[in-house]
This record gives sequence, C-alpha cells and structure tokens, in this order.
Amino acid sequence: GPDLSRSFRALKTWFTIKTYGAAAMGAAIARTCAIARGLGARVAAEPELELLAPVQLNIVCFRFRDPQADDLNAEIVARLQLSGIGAPSLTKVGGAVAIRCAIVNHRTRPEDVQAVADAVLTQGRAIVAERGGLGTPG
Repeated sequence: GPDLSRSFRALKTWFTIKTYGAAAMGAAIARTCAIARGLGARVAAEPELELLAPVQLNIVCFRFRDPQADDLNAEIVARLQLSGIGAPSLTKVGGAVAIRCAIVNHRTRPEDVQAVADAVLTQGRAIVAERGGLGTPG
C-alpha cells in the first residue's frame, strides 16, 4: 500500500501555487530579490559596512567593519534579535562571520530592511564605543 508515514512536502507549495497562481508567486519572489538588492546597495554605500558576497537572489551577507569583526557582528545579531527590529542570522563567508539577511516574507518592505541596516550601524557603533575603541574599518 502507499506509504502513509511520510509527509507530502510539496503539498504546501502546490496549494500556494494553486491558490495564488504561478505569476503571483513569481512576482513575490522577484520583489523579495529586488528588496535584497536594495539592501546590498545600501551596504555597499556605507563605509562602515562590508558586503561579503554578491547579492544574487534574496540573501544579503555583510558585516560591520572592525578589527574584531567576528565577535562584533555576532553581538550585533544577538542585539537585533532581542530588540525585535529584525531577525538576521549568522553565517561564515570566506571564513569571516557575516550577518545574513534572507528576505523571504512577502510582506517585507524596503523600509524594513533599511531599518535593519540602520540598526546594524547603530549597534555596531555602540558596541565599539562600549569597548572603548574607535571602530577602525578592517
């Protein structure tokens, strides 16, 4: 008989496409990718931030520049998660700790990711000041 102990993982995707249509799904995905490119452009324009990988789809990996960047960026992510401003995660790109923003929610707006970028700058500067350092780009 059919194996009923396994989940049908594609069912959720099928229902979503059936309900909204492939064009609407494609538009939502294209929109999140455009928002990610906007965040990538913001990061590239900020001297205190460093884009660690090209933005190709909906994921932006970057960090606050600092001689102690790995520890600093881990602390920034922890503070952002606790504040509720955003929910970035940590990853490593080329051995460097990176802030990873994955834009997947169809309700995410460009101003939401700009607020995350603002918060990264604010928290990075605050942590550097708490350490008594000057935040030299590194």
